[in-house]
Amino acid sequence: MFFESVAYAMGTPQAGAAPASGSDMLVQFVPLILMFVIFYFLLIRPQQKRAKAHKQMLSELKRGDHIITSSGLLGRILEISEEEALIECGEAKLRISRGAIGGVIDPKAAAAEEKK
Repeated sequence: MFFESVAYAMGTPQAGAAPASGSDMLVQFVPLILMFVIFYFLLIRPQQKRAKAHKQMLSELKRGDHIITSSGLLGRILEISEEEALIECGEAKLRISRGAIGGVIDPKAAAAEEKK
């Protein structure tokens, strides 16, 4: 009984109503397309640029560069390989993953930080 009333309430399209056209469907997807474009330019693209710049910086590292790790340690590269780097951090020598290097810093700035 209940199902018959629901089916009757849904009814059929009016005799004069036209079927949904392709342009009506496109209008429904415009907000979704706009949201994707906004997400791309605000989130995805800047993240890709940062990742590309970080990858390039890692490929250009060499012995003697002053670096800062992603955890905030300052040091100087003593040895570097494809996977690891040996850095001098004060009197300690630390072996870290190459990906843990956050950036290259100016040696003068590093010396100023160590004096503080």
